Amino acid sequence: MATQSESSTDVGVGLTLALGAIATIGAALMLVGAPEIEAAWGFGIAIVFAALAIVAVHLYWD
Repeated sequence: MATQSESSTDVGVGLTLALGAIATIGAALMLVGAPEIEAAWGFGIAIVFAALAIVAVHLYWD
């Protein structure tokens, strides 16, 4: 007889950690390239991937 079971995955946690790591790299790039255009790219990367990490938490968190 088959029984139904609820299975949860850690997709939300893994995706959040991966996107958070990329956001941290972007923040480090912003710090290292302070007065140059690389700082602007680092800021953009940090903001975009931090927002995507928040979206991943809301989509996949049980």
